Formats: sequence, C-alpha cells, structure tokens
Amino acid sequence: MKPIRLIAGFLTVGLWTLLSRVFGFIRDIFIAATLGAGPVAEVFLIAFALPNMFRRFFAEGAFNMAFVPMFSKKLESGEDPGGFARDAFAGLATILIALTVIALFAMPWLVVAMASGFLGDARFDLAVDYGRIAFPYILFISLAALLSGVLNATGRFVAAAAAPVILNVMLVGAMGLAIRLGWDVGDALIWTVPLAGIAQLAFVWVAAARAGFRLMPRWPRLTPELKRLAIIAAPAALAGGVVQVNLLIGRQVASFFDGAIAWLSYADRLYQLPLGVVGIAIGVVLLPDLSRRLESGDTAGGRDAFNRATEFSLALTVPAAVALAMVPVPLVSVLFERGAFDADDTAATALALMVYGLGLPAFVLQKTLQPLFFARADTKRPFYYALAAMVVNAGVAIGLAPVIGFIAAAIGTTVAGWVMVWLLWWGSRGMGEAARLDARLRGRLWRIVLAALLMGVALWWLAVLIGPFFAAPTLRYAALLGLVLAGIGLYFTLAQMLGAFRMSEVRAALRRSA
Repeated sequence: MKPIRLIAGFLTVGLWTLLSRVFGFIRDIFIAATLGAGPVAEVFLIAFALPNMFRRFFAEGAFNMAFVPMFSKKLESGEDPGGFARDAFAGLATILIALTVIALFAMPWLVVAMASGFLGDARFDLAVDYGRIAFPYILFISLAALLSGVLNATGRFVAAAAAPVILNVMLVGAMGLAIRLGWDVGDALIWTVPLAGIAQLAFVWVAAARAGFRLMPRWPRLTPELKRLAIIAAPAALAGGVVQVNLLIGRQVASFFDGAIAWLSYADRLYQLPLGVVGIAIGVVLLPDLSRRLESGDTAGGRDAFNRATEFSLALTVPAAVALAMVPVPLVSVLFERGAFDADDTAATALALMVYGLGLPAFVLQKTLQPLFFARADTKRPFYYALAAMVVNAGVAIGLAPVIGFIAAAIGTTVAGWVMVWLLWWGSRGMGEAARLDARLRGRLWRIVLAALLMGVALWWLAVLIGPFFAAPTLRYAALLGLVLAGIGLYFTLAQMLGAFRMSEVRAALRRSA
C-alpha cells in the first residue's frame, strides 16, 4: 500500500471501530445506570470476559497472527489461498468446539481463576450460570475473526470492521427491551451474547463468500501448511496466554475489593475507545501489508509502512492519553454517574482511567511493533517479552494491592505495557531498515508530544472554569461535549502550527477511505 492508501485503511477500520465503541459506551451507560457497580454487574462482566479472553488467545491473538501473514503470502503468490483458508477454518472450529465442551464442565474452576473473591457469596453461583450461557460465543466470534482476517488480507476492511457493531447494537437493544417488558436485565444481557456471536459470524461469512472465499464446514485434515501454521502459532498462543494472565491478575486483585471489577471495567471501556479505534486499525491493516512487502522484498516500502503507522497512531493516542490523565472526572461523571452509579464510583473509576491513560501510547505502540515480528513468522520473541511483562505486572499489582488497594491492578497493567514496548523495540533493532525510524517520524514525534501537553494544560484550566456545569442535570452533556470539542480543536490547531502533521495528508486519506 502507498502511505495515503495505508492511512485510508486505518481510517476505514478506525471509523467503524469508533461506531462500535460508541454503541459500547451506550451499552455500559445502561449497565451502570441499571446495575451500577453491584454484584450482578460484576458477575456479567466476569462471565462476558471469559469467552473474550479465550477469543483473544485463540483467534485475534495466536491464530490470526500466524494465519494472516501466511494467507497474505499465498494470496500474493496465488498458491491456493482459498484451500488454505478452508483447512484453517475447519481446524479452528474443531479446536473451539472441544474447548467449549470442556469449559462448560469446568466453569466453576474458570470462575475461580477469574475472580476467586466471589467464593463464599451469591456471586459465584450466578457467575457459573452466566459463564455457561456466554461461553459458546467464543466459537462464533473466533471463526468470525478468521473470516475477518481473510477479508483484511484482501484489502476489504469494511465488513470485518463493521461486525463488532452488531454485538453492541444487540446488547443495547436487549437492555432496552428488558427494561420495557420488566425482564431481568442481567439475564437479557447474557443470553444476547451467544446470539450476537451467531449474527456476527453470519455477517462476515456472507462478506467473505462474496469476496470469493466460501468457507463451508468440513472434517478437519492436518496438512503440511496447517502443521506449519501450528508451529508458528504455538509461541503466539503462549504469548496470548501471558497477556490473558495479566488480565486475570488484575481481575483477581479487583475481586477482593467491592465494586473494583466494575470500576476497572468502566475505566477500561473509556481508554479502550482510542485504543480500539487506533490500535485495532493499525494491527488489522499493517500486518497483511508488511507481510506482502516482505514477501516481495520491498524493504523500503515496509519501513515506510511501519513509520507511517507509528506516526499515525502516536498523533491520535498521545493527545488522548493526555486528556484521559488530565480530565478523567468530568468524563466519568457525565457518562456514567446516574441511577445506581454514585459519586464514589465516579471517583474510583476516574482514578483507574487516569492510570490507564498514562499507558495508552504503550498499548498502541505494541500494535505497531508486533507486526514487525509476526510478518517474519517470528512469534517466539514476543512470547518471551510478554512473559517478562507478566512478571512485572504481577509484581506491581499483587505487591502494591495490600498498600494502595484496587488501583494497583491498573498501575501494574500500565507499567507492564511500557515494559513490553521497550522490549519489542529492543528486539527489533536487528531487523534492518524496515524497523528503523525515519527522519519524518523523528522530526514529528516531539511536535506531537508538545502539542498534546499544551492541549492538556488548556483542558485542565477549562475543566476547572466550567466545573459547576458538569453537575447540572441539563447542562452536563453540553459542557462535556464543549470540553471534548475544545480539546480536539486546540490539539489539531497546535499540531498543524508546530508541524506535527499536515491536514492535506488527512484530507487525502479521508477521500480515499470514503
């Protein structure tokens, strides 16, 4: 891809991801208003996290990180990419069906692994029931992720990026229907999860079929290509497992503090907005592009793709990180503080959001650095780096929890994120030209940081000035909207003046993505 086309791909995926995150906010606002940070909210969040944890482990993590480069290279060379995709689809489905059956029987132990603080109270039995209902979602969403990888490798980003919107639309609709008809909101939410997975799978399956890849169910077979896929995927699976252990550590720490699972989850939802919009877009577009370039020997093009992806991600996530760290309380109070979610919940969630915000650039930089390894079928070193980051996370979260409480989980996540970035950067030094920062990125990086810091100071003063409006029932939304728009406008103005980026580049990418 040329730089403008590459950025256009980022914007296409990012805009659809933004729409999904908006519906995700609406979903979480409903949950916060009806369930607050209470036991049903915590149980639903744990049960919903179970299939999503394994999804990241199998589909979006290990499997796709190995599958997409191999499929992209077969697509480039014309070596029967459709047959390879069908074999991979059948193999993944077999593994997931077996995993689902095992998980349904082992659900009590899985709940203990996720939140041992639930033992001894009513949350445990409900979490087991909810977990069994939600877990089959992994089968549908993981197969959908594989189909999305096929679409992304062929340059068709819209359907794959739009599919997550279905989940949040269905969850919001289920809550609205439950409230209207007097159903139990928690039950309505959990039963909608597997139904949404079926809908997402059907959506991307149709898109892949239209693209010429009709992947029908069939008996699996162990071909030489699948053996190689498994060999490459195994270290990535271990790395994915380490990442999930990091999440487990945070949830375990939080489960011993009443309300902490919900506080961390709501804060996670807020910082996941820029992370999802930028980070997912970078990972989805950059990996197949790098794989094709390396296959064709285009080292200069690979370096340009890596640098533009890094530049694009930092230009959007550094100001977002500064904003989350400087004005977390107005964001949380306006979006979530109503009904069962009170001022104490706002304060705790805002503290977690500030800590997560400081790690946001690290989480996104991982998305630009990891493809350098995965595009070369190097999944072993990211595993070793993830293992080191896990040790750091566990040491910080568990070690500090008795002293500073639940916030130790968020601090551990952020510190481990930056450790992971440093290790990935250090490991990429021997990759030659394709992994080096070019003059344009080095020249723009300090300008991006300066523009974001100046914006942050201005946002803090503006938040203090209009602070009373955030507590006014009719004006709080307008006040937050004004604060957000002021921050966006100020940052883009400062960035343009300082030369952090050129609006002509953004306009050209928008025209191509339209």
